[in-house]
Amino acid sequence: MKRYNELVSKVLNEGAPSEDRTGVGTLSLFGEQLRFDLNEGFPAVTTKKLAWRAVVAELIWFMEGSNDERRLAEIQFGTRDPAKKTIWSANADADYWKDKARFPGDLGSVYGVQWRKWQKPRNNGAVDQLTNLITGLKRDPTGRRHIISAWNPGELDRMALPPCHLMAQFYLRDNRLSCHMYQRSADLFLGVPFNIASYALFTHLIAKEIGTGVGDLIISFGDVHIYTNHIEQCREQLSREPYPLCQLDITQVAGITTATVDQCLLVDYQSHPTISAPMAV
Repeated sequence: MKRYNELVSKVLNEGAPSEDRTGVGTLSLFGEQLRFDLNEGFPAVTTKKLAWRAVVAELIWFMEGSNDERRLAEIQFGTRDPAKKTIWSANADADYWKDKARFPGDLGSVYGVQWRKWQKPRNNGAVDQLTNLITGLKRDPTGRRHIISAWNPGELDRMALPPCHLMAQFYLRDNRLSCHMYQRSADLFLGVPFNIASYALFTHLIAKEIGTGVGDLIISFGDVHIYTNHIEQCREQLSREPYPLCQLDITQVAGITTATVDQCLLVDYQSHPTISAPMAV
């Protein structure tokens, strides 16, 4: 995760002070990129503990096409108990969204809805992008249209949070599947390690589904930022020596749409302790 640490250092040293929607304030850069060879190991952050179970649960939730935050809790914790909080709980409970929610936990037309049920014009059915992506990779491996998108301008006002990681393109050559994801807005301390692990896992799962190896994960950022109340946490993280990369074990996964949290395992994962920081909503 050397490249991630280098980007954290760059934003701390060169980022422009910026106001933002949350009112917290950030140090911000534009147009940065990270690249990981997934054959070198799984890119799980080691300078603080990665919330791996939360990463896997959220990805499964996306792939299910759910918009129910309590369903995410059920995947992650095995219960819908309101006392169990997920990374989406604050968005579901946000004052700006509550009046739009149709039921407790409703997040609107967020990622999973767009991935699995993108609405066609004039109520003419829905597009299952995930199924189309996998079918397309099998039928036309070298195609240039292997894309999954969550940015639906017509439904942004129906989402508790417009998508931050909004598009991914997949590229298959030499029997290795690569993913290039674009992220318009990136919380470098809390969000980006989560996003890296999520899209690395997603790439591995799709590669297993189509019977190929993995290649690179590339993430291109629009506004990549460190919140002002995360600056000391970032400095603490940079003071720690990274551990070697771990490996991913998904041998128990029979199919991408039936994967469970307990079937996606990190092997030999070592990390420094958790560093707590507030999430800006």
